[in-house]
Amino acid sequence: MTRIDFHILSLMSAEAAMHYACRLTEKAWRAGHQVYLHCDDVDATEALDAMLWQYRDESFIPHSSHPADLNPVLIGCGEHAGEHCDVLVNLAKEVPTFFSRFKRLAEIVSQQDDSLSASRERYSFYKDRGYPLKTHTITG
Repeated sequence: MTRIDFHILSLMSAEAAMHYACRLTEKAWRAGHQVYLHCDDVDATEALDAMLWQYRDESFIPHSSHPADLNPVLIGCGEHAGEHCDVLVNLAKEVPTFFSRFKRLAEIVSQQDDSLSASRERYSFYKDRGYPLKTHTITG
């Protein structure tokens, strides 16, 4: 069963959520995990791709937005998440239909009203289906 972690950020911006997703992705990738970063749309996918290239001067996270590529980190939107099934980082407002094939799911929640409302709905969705849930409060 997929383990689901909600990472509750103290910051409000969508950019803060993407920056935290980069941090979480780097940590997971360095630990040997494959990561799929799920976004709402192509614009968000492109913004996250750009942020991963600029995330930190001293680091490089091998990633792609092409499902056919074999990079350990894949960014995308829509229904096709490539072949990854290890770690899913959700930046989308909706529950990804394919989430249950992943071992772990990280839900990133910023303090924007729409993000909070959507995250409450996702939390209820997972809880109602009996998934193990953990919350982490992230400051700074």
